[in-house]
Amino acid sequence: MKNKSKSMTIEEIEATIPHRYPFLLVDTMKEIEEGKHGIGIKNVTANEWFFEGHFPERKVMPGVLIVEALAQVACITMLRGIDSSQKVPLFGGIEKMRFRRPVVPGDTLQLEFKLTKQRRELGWGDVEATVNGEVAATGTISFALVNR
Repeated sequence: MKNKSKSMTIEEIEATIPHRYPFLLVDTMKEIEEGKHGIGIKNVTANEWFFEGHFPERKVMPGVLIVEALAQVACITMLRGIDSSQKVPLFGGIEKMRFRRPVVPGDTLQLEFKLTKQRRELGWGDVEATVNGEVAATGTISFALVNR
C-alpha cells in the first residue's frame, strides 16, 4: 500500500527528482499520496530568471514553465517511495492544456496532479495550477519512468 504523507521539503524534492536550479520549479510539496496524487507549491517572485525576457514591462510566468512545474509535481508524486536513483522521469505529452489567468510575481502557484491511468512505466494524469483558488491552467499530461 502506498503511503500518504503531509509534505516534502525542498531537500526531499531534490533527493527525489533530478531537476536543479534554474529548472527546479517546485518549492515544496504540500501533500502527496505516493503514485496517485500530489500538491506542490511554487512561490513566484519578481527575481525569477525568466522574467528578464518575459516580459520586462509586464512580468508573466511563461505557460510552458507552468506546465513544466506541473510535470515536476507529477514526477515527484510518481517517484516518491521508490528508488528514484534507478528511474528517470520523461515528459510524454500534453493534452487539452488551457491557460485561464496570468501568473505574476507575488503569486503562490498551487500545482496539483492526479494519476488517471498507468500502464507499466507509462502514466497519464490530470493537472491543475491555481492561484488563491482561481484556476490558472488545466490539462492532462503523460510521462514515462524509464530505467537509468
